[in-house]
Amino acid sequence: MGNKTNPTSMRVGVNQNWKSVWYSSKSDYAKMMHEDLMINEIIRKKLKPAGVDEIRIKRSMNKVLIEITVARPGVVIGRGGAGIEDLKKELKKKIKGDVEPKILEVKKNDVSANLIAENIGNQLERRIVPKYAAEREVENARSASGVKGVKIWISGRIKGAEIARTEKFQWGRIPLQTLRADIDYSYKSVQVPNAGKQGIKVWVYKGDKNEIEYDE
Repeated sequence: MGNKTNPTSMRVGVNQNWKSVWYSSKSDYAKMMHEDLMINEIIRKKLKPAGVDEIRIKRSMNKVLIEITVARPGVVIGRGGAGIEDLKKELKKKIKGDVEPKILEVKKNDVSANLIAENIGNQLERRIVPKYAAEREVENARSASGVKGVKIWISGRIKGAEIARTEKFQWGRIPLQTLRADIDYSYKSVQVPNAGKQGIKVWVYKGDKNEIEYDE
């Protein structure tokens, strides 16, 4: 399958669902798509301490439902729900219509590619050696139930070297060419002190899944 194909987009309609669910006319499509990207950027920046795993946007007539899956929901909600209200007010300034953020909790942190990439990125920003950060996350995923394989690539000027390179870490199988394989994928770039930008790619194989689980 190569490295140029996104494992998630490759499986949309097979065993992966869309992150944004809505319909629009041709004239409004670009505007709504850019609005979705803006929503993702605002949420991931504001809720970074909570560990954002997934954001799903569902639009109806005059309502935007945003399902946010996080590792630490208490950080988002805040005391007496103040945190969620602040987020709602900030989103309303950017979006027309009724906005309803819904906070969900991640069931297993160690099997989420987004959270693994986020954890490694936070460690790289604190100048922790990439090998130690990646091997720790591989070991955590290996001990989690339901994981059959994990692969992590870290690219850039590792340890401040003059020439960029890619360090690869893997345990188990990652069958990228099997469409029924349930593979969670994430990419993240971070700014590392004295080493420039470094990219992190994470693949997590959770077994085979033949059908999409649609929300009712």
